[in-house]
Amino acid sequence: MEHTSPSSSAHSAASQRFRWELRNCRVQRGLTQRALADLVRFSRETVAAVESGRRFGSHEFALRCDEALRTGGRLAALWPQVAAEQLAADGRRGPRAPEPAPLAPQQRGRRDARDPAAVVDAIDELRELIGQVLNGQPDPDDPERPAGALDDQR
Repeated sequence: MEHTSPSSSAHSAASQRFRWELRNCRVQRGLTQRALADLVRFSRETVAAVESGRRFGSHEFALRCDEALRTGGRLAALWPQVAAEQLAADGRRGPRAPEPAPLAPQQRGRRDARDPAAVVDAIDELRELIGQVLNGQPDPDDPERPAGALDDQR
């Protein structure tokens, strides 16, 4: 996901360098913004907004551009500094959304998406559920669905 850049930080050093490298590498490869967008699977508008400083882009954007433009990782190497500028800009604007309330003990099913361990646990659970569905195993939490119900839907 890309993040909008406030005008006050649009001219900061890391962001400027990132934009210059992106545009310079794209032009050297003879690519239009649309051609690069097609290669990296982002919109042309996103490429244009990042190059002009209207958006910061994302780490994924930097990685995909590095690969498409064969930069040897120059854009991804600049990304930590750009991300720091982005965080500083976000801090000046204030929080985007209210902070989530702490999880109560009865909300054990809900996880904090900012906690890497919770994300990994959720991914593991999803993989297990997908495996059950693909193998025709019943959901142990659904007493209404008989074991053969998945076979009837195929």
